Amino acid sequence: MIELKNIHKTYMMGNTEVYALAGVSLKISKGEFIAIMGPSGSGKSTLMHIIGLLDRPDDGAYYFEGSDLTALSGGQLSALRNRVVGFIFQQFHLLPRMSALENVMLPLIYGGKGHLKDTAKEKIALVGLSDRAAHRPNELSGGQQQRVAIARALVNDPRIILADEPTGNLDSKSQEEIIAILKRLNDEGKTVIIVTHEKEVASCAKRIIYVRDGKIISDETFVPYVENKIINTVSAPGISSQAAQGLGGMKLLDYVKQACIAMFSHPLRSILSILGILIGVAAVIAMLALGEGAKASIEKRLSSLGANLLVIRPGSAKIQGVALEAGAVTRFTIADVNAISSLSGIVKVVTPSVVGRAQLVYANKNWNTQVEGTGVAYESIRAATPEAGRFFNEQELKAQEKVALLGATVAKELFGENNPLGETIKINLINFKVIGVLPAKGASTWRDQDDIVVIPVTTAMNRLFGKDYYDTIYVEAVAPDLLEETQEAISALIKRQHRLSKEQEDSFQIR
Repeated sequence: MIELKNIHKTYMMGNTEVYALAGVSLKISKGEFIAIMGPSGSGKSTLMHIIGLLDRPDDGAYYFEGSDLTALSGGQLSALRNRVVGFIFQQFHLLPRMSALENVMLPLIYGGKGHLKDTAKEKIALVGLSDRAAHRPNELSGGQQQRVAIARALVNDPRIILADEPTGNLDSKSQEEIIAILKRLNDEGKTVIIVTHEKEVASCAKRIIYVRDGKIISDETFVPYVENKIINTVSAPGISSQAAQGLGGMKLLDYVKQACIAMFSHPLRSILSILGILIGVAAVIAMLALGEGAKASIEKRLSSLGANLLVIRPGSAKIQGVALEAGAVTRFTIADVNAISSLSGIVKVVTPSVVGRAQLVYANKNWNTQVEGTGVAYESIRAATPEAGRFFNEQELKAQEKVALLGATVAKELFGENNPLGETIKINLINFKVIGVLPAKGASTWRDQDDIVVIPVTTAMNRLFGKDYYDTIYVEAVAPDLLEETQEAISALIKRQHRLSKEQEDSFQIR
């Protein structure tokens, strides 16, 4: 049935090689009852693992019913092990949340086989625990738990039973019960292999193999082997076909059942786990929402500044070590605006601006704010399309019309909830007609961007502030990737336009 030829197995413990098996050769026939004995570290457990297809040898050949298993994959070995080998361990390895019957059913579930409960009940009855089938492991004695483990090993009707110290944790009465069950299984035709330290247990076997230092030092047969006729009459599928079939696998309903059993056996733990998952998911969603909100806020602020925008302002300068105020060297005029506008291919639109503080009066309300005089292109450059009303036009710009657009803060302070369109306000005692309300832009650093009034630049220069130069020039580049090139071109143009020396090159800023 099983033949091992020159099996070697080595483990690494740190930097040291440990030879668990060194040239082991062994034949096991159908229906034998074998005990493998040896001191701790002798290699007997490693030998059992290789016989049971739980491990692969480093060297040597393994034949099962004449077929070489060396070339089989891990999945194929698992499939074969599931069908032909049943394991019984010193530790019972029963799932505490399941009843004895449910523990016995597990190999059938994982193997994808039908008639789970009937088959499991049959094996539970075989080990004499029908009346304890509904009990959980903690409600069973050690001997009863080991009998459940035996029933679980038998549920797939394996040809080989491998038992590793099956009586190690049991009292003498329970030992006798387990040995009696193993003998009965062997009498029914199963091949039984026991790994044990105890001579009393080994004496029940018909053949005893002694292992020391990874080698078989003796192999004694006490009862002559007689081929079991029951086994010979069983028509078993070929090894290659069994391995090729693979495991049937659990069905969706089986997964659901196992999940429900696990959840309801520990309700508090399940509730806490679900709560933890919900909190985690909620936290992730909240963080994503905050991130998206921050992103949207930043995008809104950037869009409120205008697209591809460059702002040119006069700066302070030092002449022969003497610091001069901003605008003392470089004062922008219409000539600068026209020159910058002529930079075709990189400049899309240009508009000048003058700025000053002014006192606003409407009826019995006063408000001091910033007044900006600018051109018609300001609407597109600074994304200032009015939320209500309209922007001034070229005709009003040229005619120095006294028209004004109010920022959201100014409109609220002077008019509250009332509509300001068409109303007349005084700006530094001069009457202006309100023609629009600018879109809300919110606060930027320390300044409220909505605390502003926008009027035509010609009106601001000639009627309000009496200025003959511009404070700022707004430039919109053709594309974002041309901003750097546009900035360099404008800088060179202004230096030429104002004949700036090296010492005066810092007398303006472009941002």
